[in-house]
Amino acid sequence: MEPIVSLVNNVNMPQGGAVVDYQGLDFSLLYERFLAFQEIAPKSSDTYRKAIKQFLAYLSDCGIKAPSRSDVVAYRNKMKDEGKKPSTMRLYLTAVKVFFQWLDQEGIYKNITQRVKGCKLDHSFKKDYLTSNQARRLLEIMPRETVEQKRDYAIIRLSLTTGLRTIEVARANVEDLRTVGDDLALYVQGKGKVEKSVFVKVTPKAEEAIRDYLAARGHVAPESPLFSSGANRNHGGRLTTRSVSRIEKTALLRAGLDSPRLTAHSLRHTAATLNLLNGGSLEETQQLLRHSNINTTLIYVHSLERARSESEARIERALG
Repeated sequence: MEPIVSLVNNVNMPQGGAVVDYQGLDFSLLYERFLAFQEIAPKSSDTYRKAIKQFLAYLSDCGIKAPSRSDVVAYRNKMKDEGKKPSTMRLYLTAVKVFFQWLDQEGIYKNITQRVKGCKLDHSFKKDYLTSNQARRLLEIMPRETVEQKRDYAIIRLSLTTGLRTIEVARANVEDLRTVGDDLALYVQGKGKVEKSVFVKVTPKAEEAIRDYLAARGHVAPESPLFSSGANRNHGGRLTTRSVSRIEKTALLRAGLDSPRLTAHSLRHTAATLNLLNGGSLEETQQLLRHSNINTTLIYVHSLERARSESEARIERALG
């Protein structure tokens, strides 16, 4: 394999190996080498590639041949002016930072992203959850006549009671349904995980819905997707996360729950919120949602504490 440094032509290498002259660097080749060096999932690799290509396009459009810290700051400000979401900006900046950290470690180019501040994220939830009455109505009005309708009902019932992410629904196989103690459980491959090492308990009504769907679907191999596509071009194949999101959003709209703040992820929020409202502890909710950091779960608690607060009414009574 051609060494990285051979990709650099006419580059001045000062003592210590850090490159200070950008001239001659072929970043399009460098970032492919960078991605090959990273031990990340294909989806993450695609995200990094997109983010770095966008930054390099910005440098090209601006005629920048020797990028500096101020150029990274200007790029961040440009994304902000364009109205990009803070979460998107943070993702793109993180990719650029990791890229330049690698360049610095390889002695190819200095790390110009040091001390560049990221974007402050609002840690309150961007999506709403359903009340218990809304969730109940959502289930009650769902049709369950065809195979696909049975599938959709099973997905909604399972998601509401377990807080599954769309990616976890899509990745589930029939063989992932296993017994744990006296309960049926579904082993899931969580976000950023490579193995199905954790599980959620399947409630009796969710199990009934899944069994009803599988019986209508006919014989399936254990390694088959638990929820399969009914589309002609992918019949029996695995649902995509987009398909799962569409199924759940369609169900919400059918129930009259038409709001941009109500999406597939709202079912996950609903599971956590209803668990806390009905006596579930913080630790139990963390286990339910499979949060690695309990501070993420604490956001639900803080949200509910504010909802329960009667501060405004108390002040109103004081005013008479």
